[in-house]
Amino acid sequence: MQMIADLHTHTLCATHAYNTFTEMAAAAKEIGYCALAVTDHAPAMPDSPHAWHFQNWSAMPREIGGVVMLYGAEANVMDTKGGLDLSESQLKAQDWVVASIHSSCVPGLLTRREANRLWLAVAENPYVDIIGHSEQENYRYDYDLVTKAFARNHKVVELNGNSFNVRRDGIPNMRALLRACLANGCHISVDSDAHSTHQLQHGLTALYAMLEEMQFPQELIVNATRENLVQELQLHGKPCAEEVGGILL
Repeated sequence: MQMIADLHTHTLCATHAYNTFTEMAAAAKEIGYCALAVTDHAPAMPDSPHAWHFQNWSAMPREIGGVVMLYGAEANVMDTKGGLDLSESQLKAQDWVVASIHSSCVPGLLTRREANRLWLAVAENPYVDIIGHSEQENYRYDYDLVTKAFARNHKVVELNGNSFNVRRDGIPNMRALLRACLANGCHISVDSDAHSTHQLQHGLTALYAMLEEMQFPQELIVNATRENLVQELQLHGKPCAEEVGGILL
């Protein structure tokens, strides 16, 4: 199995990542990707870019080296009401919004009820496109209940390659989350969460093996085919769908 885009990556605009936009695009091109979403950490993370970073996308080209660029953010979920650390106007300005929990923003454990309430609220946010690395054990939720809400609200659930490095306690949860997505018709995305070109190029191997083992259907993976990705962007009302379609179709 081979993806045609990565929808969750980082650049050195976040100081715990190591490569530029141009370097990440070149690595994506080498892999054979047609599109790349750069989603650096939103302002509540300690080493995130300044808020202006997320409001200045007109300064950037739509395509770098033959790769269509989706400019976005990994927004931090801040509370069990699903609050995010970007304003509505900032969220509107993004091509692609990942919503994730990070321990620096939601410290400690959540009860199952709290985690359910958090993700059910995020599911109702019209500006969130994808749910980031939600398999974490500290924030375990009812996968069947919540993926139904994700599917109903057209949220994509991410399978995250970087979790094999930094969130290993959640790896056993990935299969259960995938089973719930399959049962409820919830689309997924297979992403590296790369913080370097090395991770971009090598970060999906374990995920490919898991998907093949489970025989997960390609039609539910938004970045598995050209048609899937364009349809997903159109469904989310993304202006970049036209550019992506022009390259991919």
